[in-house]
Amino acid sequence: MTGNERQMTGEPPGDDHRIIDEFLDSAWLQSGLSDNTLAAYRSDLRKFTGWLHHRNRSLTTAGVRLLQTYLGDRAALQSARSAARALSTLKRFYRYAAAGGLMDRDPCAEIAAPAIGRSLPVTLSERQVERLLDAPDTGTGLGLRDRAMLEMLYATGFRVSEMVNVELGQLDLNAGICHTIGKGSKERLVPLGEVAVDWLRRYLAEARTDLIGQNQSPAVFITRRGKAMTRQALWRNIRRYAAMAGVAGNLSPHMLRHAFATHLLNHGADLRSVQMLLGHSSLSTTQIYTQVAGERLKSLHRQHHPRG
Repeated sequence: MTGNERQMTGEPPGDDHRIIDEFLDSAWLQSGLSDNTLAAYRSDLRKFTGWLHHRNRSLTTAGVRLLQTYLGDRAALQSARSAARALSTLKRFYRYAAAGGLMDRDPCAEIAAPAIGRSLPVTLSERQVERLLDAPDTGTGLGLRDRAMLEMLYATGFRVSEMVNVELGQLDLNAGICHTIGKGSKERLVPLGEVAVDWLRRYLAEARTDLIGQNQSPAVFITRRGKAMTRQALWRNIRRYAAMAGVAGNLSPHMLRHAFATHLLNHGADLRSVQMLLGHSSLSTTQIYTQVAGERLKSLHRQHHPRG
């Protein structure tokens, strides 16, 4: 591939390509980062190298002013959160580069991260969740799979990536628990609840064998081709059922995770327990749901209280 072709595709030249790979290997070894996080780091660094190469610079020849110009360009074109993530990636990379002797100094050390407001997660009311869970046609194998999948998502608060990676050996339906590995390779045990266990038993007994056919896979949730479910396929299914259930709005792939946390707090769960169930490393991450629950309670008060 020529230099011009690299610039057109955003492909880093040989040295930068090698340095990015070595950085990602180091980040994985040190922190046990997930594939999704490593992919985000790679994407951010490839965008930056593509921008640098148009200016005849490389990762190890970029200075503070050039980084500030790039970050300013990003901030003008993308959301504050995306720009902040790009800076976080560059800060981690340049700490690595300076510590490893690739550069004399860290050009990101003097660049402060912007203060960004934290938006409240989009969640669903309990009635909306009921309609969503009722949407699959459980008279079919795929519908039975999807009902079990939605029930488990709502019962556990799993991330989409955690859900598609659940294997048969991680389920203990007799004990009503599931073992999962979340961000940072952190393990946790999560209760399934009686309803989710019942639907999982039905799916495993009545549908999974037909779906998997002659294929072999340890994955709990199988596609019509007998393969493990992907994150993209799971999210497409959720959106389809949300439309069928009349649940509109700016939905996110984690909407059932958000509903799980919010509804627990609405019914009196303590914040520390919700933190453990969600697999958050910091309690401050979980506290955002107290705001969602508070807003919901205020809305109910306004609607139903005579002095609201």
